[in-house]
Amino acid sequence: MGSSVGQRAFQNARLQKRQKAEVLPLLGHALQLHKMGLLPEAQAAYRQLLQLAPNQFIALHMLGVLEADTKNYQQAEILLSRAVAVDPRSADAHMSLGVALNGLRRHGEACASYRKALALRPNHAVTLSNLGNASVALDLHEEALHNYDKALALDANLAEAHNGRGWALSRLRNYDGALASLDRALSIKPDYAAALANRAVALRELQRFDEALGDGNRAVGLAPDEANGWLARASVLLQIQQIAQASHDCEQALAIAPDSIQAHLVLGLCLAGLGRVDEALASFDRALDIQPDLQSAISNKIFTLDFVGDATVERHQQARQVWWERVGAKIASEAAGPHDNSRDPDRRLVLGYVSSDFNAHSAAFIFKPVLQHHDRAQFEIVCYSCSSKVDTTTSEFQGIADRWRDASQWTDERLAAEIRADGVDILIDLSGHTRGNRLSVFARKPAPIQVHGWGHGTGTGLPTIDYLFSDPVAIPFAVRDLFAETVVDLPCFVTLTPLPAGIEQAPTPAISNRFVTFGVFNRISKISDEAAEVWSRILERVPGSRLLIKDVALDDQLVRDNLLARFAACGLPAERIDLLGATLRGEHLASFNRVDICLDPFPQNGGVSTWEALQMGVPVVAKLGNSLPSRAAGSILTALGLPHWVTDSNEGYIEIAVCHAVEIGELDRLRRDLPGQIDSAAAGNPVPYARAVDEAYRAMWKRYCNGGA
Repeated sequence: MGSSVGQRAFQNARLQKRQKAEVLPLLGHALQLHKMGLLPEAQAAYRQLLQLAPNQFIALHMLGVLEADTKNYQQAEILLSRAVAVDPRSADAHMSLGVALNGLRRHGEACASYRKALALRPNHAVTLSNLGNASVALDLHEEALHNYDKALALDANLAEAHNGRGWALSRLRNYDGALASLDRALSIKPDYAAALANRAVALRELQRFDEALGDGNRAVGLAPDEANGWLARASVLLQIQQIAQASHDCEQALAIAPDSIQAHLVLGLCLAGLGRVDEALASFDRALDIQPDLQSAISNKIFTLDFVGDATVERHQQARQVWWERVGAKIASEAAGPHDNSRDPDRRLVLGYVSSDFNAHSAAFIFKPVLQHHDRAQFEIVCYSCSSKVDTTTSEFQGIADRWRDASQWTDERLAAEIRADGVDILIDLSGHTRGNRLSVFARKPAPIQVHGWGHGTGTGLPTIDYLFSDPVAIPFAVRDLFAETVVDLPCFVTLTPLPAGIEQAPTPAISNRFVTFGVFNRISKISDEAAEVWSRILERVPGSRLLIKDVALDDQLVRDNLLARFAACGLPAERIDLLGATLRGEHLASFNRVDICLDPFPQNGGVSTWEALQMGVPVVAKLGNSLPSRAAGSILTALGLPHWVTDSNEGYIEIAVCHAVEIGELDRLRRDLPGQIDSAAAGNPVPYARAVDEAYRAMWKRYCNGGA
C-alpha cells in the first residue's frame, strides 16, 4: 500500500514537472502575442495552454480579460470566476471579474467583486472608478460620486473616473457639473468616444443641440463599433425632429448591442414619432423585458397608447397601474410623513405648478391663461420649472409667478423637499406621462393635496394624486371609477390662451380659390392609417379639393416621402397634398387662413391645434372615440356649442366634411362668428375658466380641512 502511494506521488511530481516545462514557454508565447496586440492569436494560445493546465491562473485571468474586452461577458465571467478560485488573493482578478459581471448587468455582484479587490488593495484608482460605474447602474448615484472622487484623489488624470463622474451627475440632473467633469475627461483624452457620447447627452438636456450633435458625430466617427455614440446622437436627432436619421442610428446601436435598453427605448420614441405605433409599443416592451421597472419606458408606452384606436379606458388605466406598481409604490413607501400645513379653510393658499413646459411649448398655451387669471388675493403661485429651455415665454411665466423655482437640475428628492419647505398646499402636475414629467416627486406626496390637469390630462394612475381636471365629454361618468384620481369637471378639460395681437383672419379661402382646402395641423404621429383613409375618401368626394398638412417633422424629407406614400396607398396623389414644416407661431396661425375646414385626427385627437383652428375661425370635424385621447376634440367642440361637427363613426365624419364643404357661404359666416362664440363660452374665455379652477381648488381645500382627502 505504502509503495503504491509513493509511486503515485512520484508519478504526479514527474507529470507536474513536465507540465511546468511545457506550460511556461506556452505562457510566455501567449503573453508576448498579447503584448504585441495580436489578440486573436493570444486568445488561441491561452486556450491551448488551458487545455494542458486548466487551472493556470495567468492564462485564466488574461483570457478572461480579453473576452471581456470583446464584450463576450458570459465567457469572461466563467474564466475569471475560475481565476479567483485559483488565487482568491489577486486584486486584479477580482477587479476583472467585476468588469465582466457589470457587462452582464449583474451590477450588485460586480460591486461585491470590486469591494473584494479593494479589500486586498485599498487605494487603487481604477477599481474605485469601476465601483462607481456599477453603482451608477444601480442608481446609487451619490455612492458612485463618492467612489469617483476617491479615485480622482489618487489619480487626478484618470479620464475614466471623470467620465463616470460626469455620467452620474447627468443622472442626477446636474448637467452643469456633468459638463465640467466630461470636459476634464476630454482634456486628458481628447478622442475619448465614451466621454463625447455622455457630453452629447448633457448638452442635449441643456438645449445646446448644435454642440450635442457635434459630440455625437465625433463619438460615432471615433468608435463606430460602440453603441453609445450612435445612441447619443440618435437622442439629439430625435429632439431636433430629425426622426428618420435618429431611427437609423438606433438600428445601428442595436446591431452592435441587441440588448441595449436605451436603444430600444429611443427607437420606440422614433417609431412613435413616425406613426408606427405597434412597432413603437413593441420596442418599449423589449426595453421592459430587460428592465421591468424602467420608468421612462413605462411612461412612453402609456403616452403611445393614446395612438391605439381600440385601446379602451381600462387598458389605458391598467398601463398606468403598472407604473405605480413597478415605480411609484416603491418611492411612496420611502416618502416623508404627514404635512403641517395650517388647515384654515379660508386662508390664502399656496399653489405649486410643476412642469417642463414653461416655455414655447404647445402645452404652455393651455395652462398659461389659468395661471394668469387666478384670484391673487386667494392664491399664491409657485412655479417649479423642470426644463433648461428658456425663452420669452419663460419670462412671461416668471412674471406671473409669485415665486419662481428653477428645478431643471434638481433631483426628485430635492424638488420634493423644496416643495415642502415652500409650504405648498395644492401641488399641480402639468405633464402626466409626457416627456420631462416629475411623477416620481408626486409619488412622494410633498403637498397635502395633489392635482393633475391640462398638460396631458388623461390621468396618471398615482393614488397619491387626489384629483384630475376634466369634463363630462372627455371622461364620461360611466368610466370614472377606473381612475386613480377623483375627476373634477371644468367647462372643458383644456382651454387656450387667446390669439396674440396682430393676427389677421381672412375670409373663407374657397371663395377666392374656387376649391376647398382641408387642413391638418397636428403632429404627423397622430395621423393613423384609418384617418388617412377617411381623409382620402373625403377628398375623393369633394372634387378639386386639396389637403394641407403642417407639422415641424415635415422638415425631414424622409418623413415627407413616407407620409405621401401612405396617402398614395389610400388613392390620394401627392399633387393634391401641400406639406408645411416649422414656422414661427405668427406664421403658423396665419397658415389657417389657407384652410376652409380642419380635419381632426383619430384615434388621438388634437388639443391645441383644435383650439387654434377654431380661434382662427376654421371649423373642425372630429370623431369621438372611447378613451380620453380620442374624445379631446369632441370635448372642445361641445364646450363651444358645436356638437354637430362631432360624430362617432367614419361614415359620419365623411358626411360632415363633405356636406359642409359645399356650403361655402355658411363656412364664411361661421368663420366670422366663431371668435365671438369662443369668447362668450366659459371654456374659451380665460376669466370665467380660471374662476372655475379657483372654485375647484377652494372646494378641494375645504374638503381636506374637514378631514377628507
